[in-house]
Amino acid sequence: MKTIQWFPGHMTKAMRMMEEALPAADGIIYVLDARCPAASFNPKLLKIAKSKPVLYVLNKGDLADGRADNLAKIISGGGGKAVKINAAHASSKKIILSALDGLVAEKREKNAQKGYNKTFRFMVVGVPNTGKSTVINLLAGAKRAVTGDKAGVTRGKQWIRLDGFELLDTPGTMPPAFENQRLALHLAYVGSINDDILDTDDIALALLEELYEKYPANLGARYGISGGTPLEMLEQVAKKRGFMLRGGEYDYERAERAVIDDFRKGRLGAVTLDTAEDMQAFGF
Repeated sequence: MKTIQWFPGHMTKAMRMMEEALPAADGIIYVLDARCPAASFNPKLLKIAKSKPVLYVLNKGDLADGRADNLAKIISGGGGKAVKINAAHASSKKIILSALDGLVAEKREKNAQKGYNKTFRFMVVGVPNTGKSTVINLLAGAKRAVTGDKAGVTRGKQWIRLDGFELLDTPGTMPPAFENQRLALHLAYVGSINDDILDTDDIALALLEELYEKYPANLGARYGISGGTPLEMLEQVAKKRGFMLRGGEYDYERAERAVIDDFRKGRLGAVTLDTAEDMQAFGF
Protein backbone atom coordinates (compact mmCIF):
# COMPACT_ATOMS: atom_id res chain seq x y z
CA MET A 1 0.00 0.00 0.00
CA LYS A 2 1.37 3.39 -0.96
CA THR A 3 1.87 6.07 1.67
CA ILE A 4 -1.06 8.47 2.04
CA GLN A 5 -0.17 12.17 1.90
CA TRP A 6 -2.46 15.07 0.98
CA PHE A 7 -1.63 18.72 1.60
CA PRO A 8 -2.55 20.79 -1.49
CA GLY A 9 -1.36 24.37 -1.82
CA HIS A 10 -4.64 25.99 -0.82
CA MET A 11 -4.29 24.46 2.65
CA THR A 12 -1.12 26.45 3.28
CA LYS A 13 -3.06 29.61 2.40
CA ALA A 14 -5.92 28.51 4.65
CA MET A 15 -3.60 28.03 7.63
CA ARG A 16 -2.16 31.49 7.05
CA MET A 17 -5.66 32.98 6.87
CA MET A 18 -6.63 31.34 10.15
CA GLU A 19 -3.53 32.63 11.91
CA GLU A 20 -4.34 36.15 10.69
CA ALA A 21 -7.96 35.90 11.82
CA LEU A 22 -7.20 34.32 15.20
CA PRO A 23 -6.67 37.59 17.16
CA ALA A 24 -10.30 38.48 16.44
CA ALA A 25 -11.55 35.15 17.82
CA ASP A 26 -12.32 34.44 21.47
CA GLY A 27 -12.16 30.68 21.08
CA ILE A 28 -12.12 27.67 18.77
CA ILE A 29 -14.79 25.16 17.80
CA TYR A 30 -12.84 22.09 16.68
CA VAL A 31 -15.05 19.74 14.65
CA LEU A 32 -13.95 16.09 14.67
CA ASP A 33 -15.49 13.01 13.06
CA ALA A 34 -16.94 10.92 15.89
CA ARG A 35 -15.95 7.72 14.05
CA CYS A 36 -12.28 8.73 14.13
CA PRO A 37 -11.68 11.73 16.41
CA ALA A 38 -7.97 11.02 16.77
CA ALA A 39 -7.46 10.69 13.02
CA SER A 40 -9.38 13.93 12.41
CA PHE A 41 -7.34 15.80 15.03
CA ASN A 42 -4.75 18.08 13.42
CA PRO A 43 -2.20 19.30 16.00
CA LYS A 44 -1.25 22.15 13.68
CA LEU A 45 -4.76 23.59 14.01
CA LEU A 46 -4.63 23.44 17.79
CA LYS A 47 -1.21 25.08 17.79
CA ILE A 48 -2.59 28.25 16.20
CA ALA A 49 -5.28 28.41 18.91
CA LYS A 50 -2.57 28.98 21.53
CA SER A 51 -4.26 29.61 24.88
CA LYS A 52 -7.81 30.25 23.62
CA PRO A 53 -10.61 27.99 24.88
CA VAL A 54 -11.51 25.07 22.62
CA LEU A 55 -14.78 23.18 22.24
CA TYR A 56 -14.33 19.80 20.55
CA VAL A 57 -17.45 18.80 18.63
CA LEU A 58 -17.52 15.10 17.73
CA ASN A 59 -19.88 15.34 14.77
CA LYS A 60 -21.65 12.50 12.91
CA GLY A 61 -22.27 10.85 16.24
CA ASP A 62 -25.13 8.87 14.72
CA LEU A 63 -22.55 6.96 12.65
CA ALA A 64 -20.41 6.14 15.71
CA ASP A 65 -21.11 3.73 18.56
CA GLY A 66 -20.67 4.09 22.32
CA ARG A 67 -16.89 3.97 22.05
CA ALA A 68 -17.02 7.54 20.76
CA ASP A 69 -18.64 8.64 24.03
CA ASN A 70 -15.62 7.27 25.87
CA LEU A 71 -13.27 9.18 23.56
CA ALA A 72 -15.24 12.38 24.24
CA LYS A 73 -14.76 11.77 27.98
CA ILE A 74 -11.02 11.31 27.44
CA ILE A 75 -10.83 14.65 25.63
CA SER A 76 -12.78 16.40 28.38
CA GLY A 77 -10.65 14.73 31.04
CA GLY A 78 -7.52 15.91 29.26
CA GLY A 79 -8.35 19.57 29.72
CA GLY A 80 -10.66 20.12 26.77
CA LYS A 81 -14.43 20.28 26.51
CA ALA A 82 -16.02 17.75 24.17
CA VAL A 83 -19.56 16.97 23.03
CA LYS A 84 -20.79 14.24 20.69
CA ILE A 85 -23.55 15.38 18.34
CA ASN A 86 -25.16 14.91 14.94
CA ALA A 87 -25.29 18.32 13.28
CA ALA A 88 -28.07 17.10 10.99
CA HIS A 89 -30.41 16.91 13.99
CA ALA A 90 -31.86 20.12 15.48
CA SER A 91 -31.50 18.78 19.03
CA SER A 92 -27.71 19.13 18.75
CA LYS A 93 -27.98 22.93 18.61
CA LYS A 94 -28.82 23.20 22.31
CA ILE A 95 -25.93 20.90 23.22
CA ILE A 96 -23.36 23.02 21.38
CA LEU A 97 -24.71 26.39 22.55
CA SER A 98 -24.78 25.19 26.16
CA ALA A 99 -21.14 24.11 25.88
CA LEU A 100 -20.15 27.44 24.31
CA ASP A 101 -21.95 29.35 27.05
CA GLY A 102 -19.97 27.36 29.58
CA LEU A 103 -16.68 28.28 27.92
CA VAL A 104 -17.38 32.03 28.02
CA ALA A 105 -19.45 32.21 31.23
CA GLU A 106 -16.66 33.69 33.35
CA LYS A 107 -15.73 36.33 30.78
CA ARG A 108 -19.38 37.15 30.15
CA GLU A 109 -19.94 37.68 33.88
CA LYS A 110 -16.91 39.98 34.12
CA ASN A 111 -18.16 41.98 31.15
CA ALA A 112 -21.61 42.29 32.74
CA GLN A 113 -20.05 43.64 35.91
CA LYS A 114 -18.37 46.31 33.79
CA GLY A 115 -21.68 47.17 32.17
CA TYR A 116 -21.30 45.92 28.62
CA ASN A 117 -22.24 42.92 26.53
CA LYS A 118 -19.78 41.28 24.17
CA THR A 119 -20.52 39.10 21.17
CA PHE A 120 -18.07 36.24 21.46
CA ARG A 121 -16.39 35.03 18.28
CA PHE A 122 -15.44 31.42 17.62
CA MET A 123 -13.36 30.13 14.74
CA VAL A 124 -14.68 26.80 13.44
CA VAL A 125 -11.84 24.51 12.33
CA GLY A 126 -11.29 20.89 11.34
CA VAL A 127 -9.99 18.58 8.65
CA PRO A 128 -12.12 18.34 5.48
CA ASN A 129 -15.55 16.71 5.51
CA THR A 130 -16.05 16.61 9.28
CA GLY A 131 -19.12 18.83 8.98
CA LYS A 132 -17.89 22.28 10.00
CA SER A 133 -20.31 24.09 7.71
CA THR A 134 -23.19 21.83 8.78
CA VAL A 135 -22.46 22.73 12.41
CA ILE A 136 -22.53 26.43 11.54
CA ASN A 137 -25.80 26.07 9.61
CA LEU A 138 -27.30 24.25 12.59
CA LEU A 139 -26.33 27.04 14.97
CA ALA A 140 -27.34 29.84 12.60
CA GLY A 141 -30.74 28.28 11.93
CA ALA A 142 -30.33 28.73 8.19
CA LYS A 143 -28.13 27.58 5.36
CA ARG A 144 -25.43 30.19 5.73
CA ALA A 145 -22.29 28.16 5.00
CA VAL A 146 -21.53 26.05 1.93
CA THR A 147 -21.68 22.31 2.62
CA GLY A 148 -20.80 19.22 0.64
CA ASP A 149 -19.84 15.57 0.94
CA LYS A 150 -16.48 16.02 -0.78
CA ALA A 151 -13.24 17.00 0.88
CA GLY A 152 -12.31 20.64 0.39
CA VAL A 153 -15.68 22.33 -0.21
CA THR A 154 -15.12 25.42 1.98
CA ARG A 155 -12.46 27.73 0.56
CA GLY A 156 -13.17 31.33 1.66
CA LYS A 157 -13.44 33.24 4.94
CA GLN A 158 -16.84 34.26 6.26
CA TRP A 159 -17.98 35.49 9.68
CA ILE A 160 -21.54 34.41 10.42
CA ARG A 161 -23.64 36.11 13.09
CA LEU A 162 -26.05 34.34 15.44
CA ASP A 163 -27.53 35.18 18.82
CA GLY A 164 -24.73 35.82 21.27
CA PHE A 165 -21.95 34.58 19.02
CA GLU A 166 -20.22 35.06 15.70
CA LEU A 167 -18.65 32.11 13.90
CA LEU A 168 -15.90 32.04 11.32
CA ASP A 169 -16.15 29.17 8.85
CA THR A 170 -12.71 28.05 7.65
CA PRO A 171 -11.44 25.67 4.96
CA GLY A 172 -10.58 22.15 6.01
CA THR A 173 -6.87 21.62 6.51
CA MET A 174 -4.74 18.52 6.92
CA PRO A 175 -1.44 18.04 8.73
CA PRO A 176 1.48 18.67 6.33
CA ALA A 177 2.41 14.98 6.84
CA PHE A 178 0.65 11.93 8.27
CA GLU A 179 2.95 10.40 10.87
CA ASN A 180 0.47 7.60 11.59
CA GLN A 181 -0.63 5.87 8.40
CA ARG A 182 -3.27 3.82 10.21
CA LEU A 183 -5.00 7.06 11.21
CA ALA A 184 -4.53 8.37 7.68
CA LEU A 185 -6.44 5.32 6.45
CA HIS A 186 -9.30 6.20 8.80
CA LEU A 187 -9.51 9.64 7.19
CA ALA A 188 -9.58 7.99 3.78
CA TYR A 189 -12.42 5.71 4.89
CA VAL A 190 -14.63 8.62 6.03
CA GLY A 191 -13.96 10.78 2.97
CA SER A 192 -11.73 13.46 4.50
CA ILE A 193 -9.02 12.86 1.91
CA ASN A 194 -9.61 13.56 -1.76
CA ASP A 195 -10.61 10.23 -3.31
CA ASP A 196 -8.80 11.13 -6.52
CA ILE A 197 -5.39 10.62 -4.89
CA LEU A 198 -6.30 7.31 -3.25
CA ASP A 199 -5.96 3.73 -4.45
CA THR A 200 -9.52 2.39 -4.11
CA ASP A 201 -8.24 -1.21 -4.08
CA ASP A 202 -6.03 -0.59 -1.06
CA ILE A 203 -8.64 1.47 0.83
CA ALA A 204 -11.48 -1.02 0.38
CA LEU A 205 -9.36 -4.04 1.34
CA ALA A 206 -7.91 -2.29 4.38
CA LEU A 207 -11.40 -1.20 5.45
CA LEU A 208 -12.76 -4.73 5.20
CA GLU A 209 -9.82 -6.09 7.19
CA GLU A 210 -10.22 -3.53 9.98
CA LEU A 211 -13.99 -3.87 10.15
CA TYR A 212 -13.76 -7.65 10.34
CA GLU A 213 -11.30 -7.32 13.20
CA LYS A 214 -13.45 -4.82 15.14
CA TYR A 215 -17.02 -5.30 13.88
CA PRO A 216 -17.38 -8.75 12.26
CA ALA A 217 -21.12 -8.88 12.99
CA ASN A 218 -21.67 -5.69 10.97
CA LEU A 219 -20.09 -7.25 7.89
CA GLY A 220 -22.02 -10.44 8.42
CA ALA A 221 -25.31 -8.56 8.63
CA ARG A 222 -24.70 -6.51 5.49
CA TYR A 223 -22.84 -8.90 3.22
CA GLY A 224 -22.99 -12.34 4.84
CA ILE A 225 -19.21 -12.26 5.31
CA SER A 226 -17.99 -15.11 7.50
CA GLY A 227 -14.24 -14.58 7.33
CA GLY A 228 -11.35 -15.01 4.94
CA THR A 229 -8.64 -12.77 3.57
CA PRO A 230 -9.58 -9.18 2.65
CA LEU A 231 -9.71 -10.20 -1.02
CA GLU A 232 -11.94 -13.18 -0.25
CA MET A 233 -14.22 -10.89 1.77
CA LEU A 234 -14.40 -8.47 -1.16
CA GLU A 235 -15.42 -11.39 -3.38
CA GLN A 236 -18.18 -12.22 -0.90
CA VAL A 237 -19.38 -8.61 -1.19
CA ALA A 238 -19.40 -8.86 -4.98
CA LYS A 239 -21.33 -12.13 -4.87
CA LYS A 240 -23.85 -10.81 -2.33
CA ARG A 241 -24.49 -7.64 -4.33
CA GLY A 242 -24.50 -9.32 -7.71
CA PHE A 243 -21.43 -7.49 -8.97
CA MET A 244 -20.38 -10.04 -11.56
CA LEU A 245 -18.83 -9.74 -15.01
CA ARG A 246 -19.29 -11.99 -18.01
CA GLY A 247 -17.68 -15.35 -17.52
CA GLY A 248 -18.40 -15.38 -13.81
CA GLU A 249 -15.60 -12.96 -12.88
CA TYR A 250 -16.05 -10.69 -9.91
CA ASP A 251 -16.51 -6.96 -10.56
CA TYR A 252 -13.98 -5.91 -7.96
CA GLU A 253 -14.20 -2.20 -8.75
CA ARG A 254 -17.95 -2.00 -8.08
CA ALA A 255 -17.58 -4.05 -4.93
CA GLU A 256 -14.83 -1.76 -3.64
CA ARG A 257 -16.89 1.35 -4.27
CA ALA A 258 -19.89 -0.28 -2.57
CA VAL A 259 -17.94 -1.12 0.59
CA ILE A 260 -16.56 2.41 0.92
CA ASP A 261 -19.93 4.04 0.18
CA ASP A 262 -21.80 1.73 2.56
CA PHE A 263 -19.38 2.60 5.33
CA ARG A 264 -19.60 6.35 4.75
CA LYS A 265 -23.40 6.29 4.65
CA GLY A 266 -23.67 4.25 7.86
CA ARG A 267 -25.07 1.14 6.17
CA LEU A 268 -22.47 -0.99 7.96
CA GLY A 269 -23.77 0.05 11.35
CA ALA A 270 -22.43 2.39 14.00
CA VAL A 271 -18.63 2.21 14.04
CA THR A 272 -15.82 3.92 15.96
CA LEU A 273 -12.40 3.19 14.52
CA ASP A 274 -10.07 5.10 16.86
CA THR A 275 -9.08 3.96 20.33
CA ALA A 276 -8.38 5.55 23.69
CA GLU A 277 -4.67 5.01 23.03
CA ASP A 278 -4.98 7.00 19.80
CA MET A 279 -6.42 9.99 21.66
CA GLN A 280 -3.90 9.72 24.49
CA ALA A 281 -1.07 9.81 21.95
CA PHE A 282 -2.08 13.43 21.27
CA GLY A 283 -1.83 14.34 24.93
CA PHE A 284 -5.46 13.99 25.99
